[in-house]
Amino acid sequence: MTTTSPSRRFAAALLAGVLTLFVAATPARAHNGLRSASPARDATLTRAPTTITLEFLARLDPTFTTIVLTDGTKRRVPTGDPVVSGATGSVRVTGPLPNGTYTVAYRVVSADGHPVQGSYPFTVADPAGPAAPSPDPPTTSSAPTAAPAPGRGGGRATVAGAAGGAVVVLLAAAAVLRRRRRSPRP
Repeated sequence: MTTTSPSRRFAAALLAGVLTLFVAATPARAHNGLRSASPARDATLTRAPTTITLEFLARLDPTFTTIVLTDGTKRRVPTGDPVVSGATGSVRVTGPLPNGTYTVAYRVVSADGHPVQGSYPFTVADPAGPAAPSPDPPTTSSAPTAAPAPGRGGGRATVAGAAGGAVVVLLAAAAVLRRRRRSPRP
């Protein structure tokens, strides 16, 4: 009958712990994301849309769903309040959309509590529609500009943190094992 030394049991337990760290870190990459949009990203439309509809991979929390439409001059276009049904969020466009480029920006919180944000452009090119608004002349301002919103790199940061922690634990375990092998046994 063979017996397992305490150092081997310790190494096996350590390996199991490290593997648990990596398995626990993988769901961070499974956050919600935009599945489809109407109008679609970079679409050129011959008629202005009356509704913006965004479909996500997972159910949305209606309380924390924001969808904003801006024109080429970065002015907000009037819309209704967001309506959420499962994984779909939409807003009704209540203001006119003359020809031009528009940006749909969204910030939603999934049912799992993780925020997701993004934006994309589309263009209205209605042959019978009015021309796009002209941008205001640039003004000088001493007001600070807002910092960009953080991206969706949380999953990579979690995995990197887990990997760094695992390396530290492995180095500590190796030092303990080396010390045990060098110490004289009674």
